[in-house]
Amino acid sequence: MFKKVLIVCIGNICRSPTAQQLLGAALHSSGIKVSSAGLAALSDHPMEPTADEVLQEHGHAPQTHRARQLSVEAVSEADLILVMERHHIDGVLNLAPEARGKVFLLGKWQQELEIRDPYRQGKPAFVQAYALIEQAAHAWAQRLAR
Repeated sequence: MFKKVLIVCIGNICRSPTAQQLLGAALHSSGIKVSSAGLAALSDHPMEPTADEVLQEHGHAPQTHRARQLSVEAVSEADLILVMERHHIDGVLNLAPEARGKVFLLGKWQQELEIRDPYRQGKPAFVQAYALIEQAAHAWAQRLAR
């Protein structure tokens, strides 16, 4: 049984907090806790404004998120770690090799889809990332909430 899911990207201001919000909402009644962190986090920065705007346009409340750096402790506490791109798996395992076997792509159920970073790429990139994250979060939620 999974109790803690950790979502990881690079800066922890765009993709992973979006996924944290979407997967957390989908798993709300399951008791599974969803958090996020970054491999090179912009520590204590708020969510990127365009990412937050896209979330709000899809009916989510404004985020009070603060970016945090991925730590060995966060990795060890998580039962499942979801990342955006394949090279993020290596980043997690370089920090904590013992995490092997619990690190997967968020897009695993979409033919191992990688979700590219929309940072500094304009609103269409954020809208695209949101759509991919939403699909992937829904697929994981269906499997985790059983």
